[in-house]
Amino acid sequence: MSGIPDFKNLVFKDTSFANLMNKRIYNVLLIATKYDAFMLEDDGRVDEQIFNEYTSLSLRYPPRFTQVTTEEEALAELKNRNFELIICMPNMDNRDIFAAATEIKIHYPNIPIVVLTPFSKEVSKRIANEDLSAIDYVFSWLGNAELLLAIIKLIEDKMNAPDDTASVGVQIILLVEDSVRFYSSALPHLYKFVLEQSQMFAKEALNDHQRTLRMRGRPKIKLARTYEEAVRIFNQYRDNMLGIISDMSFMHNGVKDPYAGYKFGQYVRKTGLIIPFVLESSEVGNKVYAKELGASFIDKNSKSYPQDLRKKIMQRFGFGDFVILNPQTKEEIMRIKDLKDLQKKVFQIPDDSLVYHLSRNHFSRFFYSRAMFPPAEVLKRVDVSDYKDMDEARKLIFDLIVQYRRMKNSGVVAVYQKERFDEYSNFARIGDGSLGGKGRGLAFIGAMVKRYPKLEHDHFAVTIPKTVVICTDIFDEFMETNELYSVALSDVDDETILKYFLRASLPSRLIEDLMAFFDVVKSPIAVRSSSLLEDSHYQPFAGIYSTYMVPKLEDKYDMLRTLSDAIKAVYASVFYRDSKAYMTATSNLIDQEKMAIVLQEVVGNRYNDRFYPTISGVARSLNFYPIGNEKAEDGIANIALGLGKYIVDGGQTLRFSPRHPHNILQMSTMDFALRETQTRYYALDLKNLTEQFSVDDSFNLLRLNLKDADADGSLKFIVSTYDPYDQIIRDGYYPGGRKILSFVNILQHDVFPLADTLDQILHVGQDEMGRPIEIEFAVNIDPVRAEQSPTPTATFYLLQIRPIVDNKEVMEEDLTLVGQEDTILSSTSVLGHGIVTDVQDIIYVKTGAFSSSNNQLIAYDIEKINRKFTAEEKNYVLVGPGRWGSSDSWLGIPVKWPHISNARVIVECGLENYRIDPSQGTHFFQNLTSFGVGYFTINPFKGDGWFDEEYLNSLPAVEETEYLRHVRFDKPIVIKMDGKKSLGVVLKPV
Repeated sequence: MSGIPDFKNLVFKDTSFANLMNKRIYNVLLIATKYDAFMLEDDGRVDEQIFNEYTSLSLRYPPRFTQVTTEEEALAELKNRNFELIICMPNMDNRDIFAAATEIKIHYPNIPIVVLTPFSKEVSKRIANEDLSAIDYVFSWLGNAELLLAIIKLIEDKMNAPDDTASVGVQIILLVEDSVRFYSSALPHLYKFVLEQSQMFAKEALNDHQRTLRMRGRPKIKLARTYEEAVRIFNQYRDNMLGIISDMSFMHNGVKDPYAGYKFGQYVRKTGLIIPFVLESSEVGNKVYAKELGASFIDKNSKSYPQDLRKKIMQRFGFGDFVILNPQTKEEIMRIKDLKDLQKKVFQIPDDSLVYHLSRNHFSRFFYSRAMFPPAEVLKRVDVSDYKDMDEARKLIFDLIVQYRRMKNSGVVAVYQKERFDEYSNFARIGDGSLGGKGRGLAFIGAMVKRYPKLEHDHFAVTIPKTVVICTDIFDEFMETNELYSVALSDVDDETILKYFLRASLPSRLIEDLMAFFDVVKSPIAVRSSSLLEDSHYQPFAGIYSTYMVPKLEDKYDMLRTLSDAIKAVYASVFYRDSKAYMTATSNLIDQEKMAIVLQEVVGNRYNDRFYPTISGVARSLNFYPIGNEKAEDGIANIALGLGKYIVDGGQTLRFSPRHPHNILQMSTMDFALRETQTRYYALDLKNLTEQFSVDDSFNLLRLNLKDADADGSLKFIVSTYDPYDQIIRDGYYPGGRKILSFVNILQHDVFPLADTLDQILHVGQDEMGRPIEIEFAVNIDPVRAEQSPTPTATFYLLQIRPIVDNKEVMEEDLTLVGQEDTILSSTSVLGHGIVTDVQDIIYVKTGAFSSSNNQLIAYDIEKINRKFTAEEKNYVLVGPGRWGSSDSWLGIPVKWPHISNARVIVECGLENYRIDPSQGTHFFQNLTSFGVGYFTINPFKGDGWFDEEYLNSLPAVEETEYLRHVRFDKPIVIKMDGKKSLGVVLKPV
């Protein structure tokens, strides 16, 4: 069975570095005479030295030291506070140096105790004869603060190693050494080296927070002082050993064994695990044993011992540059500095070198030493013999890096570095300010998509477009250095403001960053506003500021000019008249408004000089106009061909509920399908490069006909074809015949799981945001793949997420509690949602004189009255029997939408002798939803709903015809609709 993983099923789980190194030493109790303590502090404070050591290695949380001189003081301190470590410096005059330690251990058995002694022959003799059972480690103090750092880290590693190795596979370096003096000097070197190395690899993290966390994944160091201890530690962590450094002679079975190191080496080699081994000895003759074990040898007496140790660890344990060797001559072929470098060079490594390094686990060690656990684990499990050939190995390493970088980049806001932003980077920020509303929303989506890998399907990836956010601090800098506030806050017109802004210059550091961004992005760039207030939870600022699209140009400097102008134009739009008016209306202060800018690659394909996506759409997790068996919480989506501006501008889209993609009202009858279908769409004009930007942000968009899209070949998967001879609509694309955008292959025939994906995203998003949401998205079908393969590939891009907040949609009240005597109308079958408080008029068809033969005449009367309302810009409630807008005048009153366009609520009222199945407003459905009109259905004769016609008849009429009566109240009547429960009432004026 090959160990090579199947990439389809391989989902990298990100390492949670935050859960590593959870147990720490915060407080250290130091028991020493004043003089010893002073010596230790080296005329200064030990706290400060430790602090400097910590900060120079960018470690956090240096511990605090509390110094006491006697055992009594020590016990008193231990009673009052928590200490994680006790360091004891015994006074040598005292006959029983270790008595204090033994006493403390009885009371506090779980606190590690370390003894620090000055180094001398005398001391060594005494230690040899003492009972050391109460003491965890003995170190000899040679006057360097690095030793304290090493002691603290050694104890911390001991506390954390079991959890950290088990949870993510953190590596262990084992030092086997019994000479106190020797390990007191070796450990500080070892720690300093490992911490410096981990500082180096942490630089590959994407932002400061991640950098600090990444340090926690560094290898842990364990110290063994006897053969038995070494074997125990080795067996416990054998699968996580990065390497072993062992002395030659130490205690074995209670006696000093001059060959203990060699025996331990044999024990390790017998397991068959490939683990680098470094043998140290003060006798050069022992080199032969090292050779036999295939281990490196270091002479302990050498003057350059620390440098030798450093060099060996660097070579053998996977730190530093990865040197690719020629296995025959052992000459260096190339050097690999970091992950990106390996990705570039992996295909240039010769076969024999690749076999040599893979068989010795060098690649997995390279990843392990850099705390990149997911790829390391995979490579470690694959044996060299599993690969068919070395090309497969190269591809595996390359794919692992790509997958790892994708996983690392997704859902993280990286700090933009021009040399490191490439095709695997997803989301980066320039500047340190806020990301603004849209930026925050996008960062949130990125993190959300990463948490739910199940959203992806084989031919249908879910992602966000490449994004760089220019934070708000750059806006501040731009406004201040160019002194623009005086013009911006004055009352000049929009064109003047734009002119001033375009003349100003952007900060120079931004220019270099933008140039690097062009190299990575292959498509046009959308420049969107991301203001502090936009998309913030409680204020609907969407669509107030401008969004420009900039085509991708060959000449970098042209591109730079156009993009800079677009950024300045978006900045200017904060101060346009509409924005100022909107600010006043929502009682926000314009000087609180700061603008971040989202640069995003535009989703789509290039068709000659036009650029647009296959599908753009908007979806909401709540649907206030459910039909048939849909429920409000099933959500609703509107999709269209071309750029999303078409939807935002209220164009004719295809509307469906993601949980019910098969019942689409617009496709239910033929005349409906031909009438209610999208006929135009927007595309970006790639040729129009005007010298001057205009206030209108759509100046370079084309409004095209479906025929143009047909010529581009972009309709293949999304249309049905109308056959005029047989008078039917056929699913799919056929030559000739009118094309209807039904998206039938995607919704009914599941070429892509669009409906399912939307359903999941809406529900996951709603759970994560804790409130109903609205998303914008685009889907792009790859036209090249679509031509060549039967299963085309598409990508789903999430462009934005925001909570649904309209003031009218906050509906907390329970309408079932409203008494019937307080209402003019109540219904349990309602479309629409919200509270309406600006209507004073009711127009109703008099039921007493009603006869369906007069329906056409009633329609004329209503049209006349509606005209007056249109002129006065007022709304009314319309009540009448049967279906409104039916083309068959026997079923209801045959009005068209313009004849009742000012109705705020439309009521279908069944009569005892005129029972028609309710239509639920399907004829006006598009208009109801786009204008937010309420639609009530009632049948009072069978107790379904209620209409108090007597009450209205008792009031004076403003106007009365043979069939209609129009009543006006002095005060507005309140209309309440609960779209989730489909309840509605029209209340009598109070």
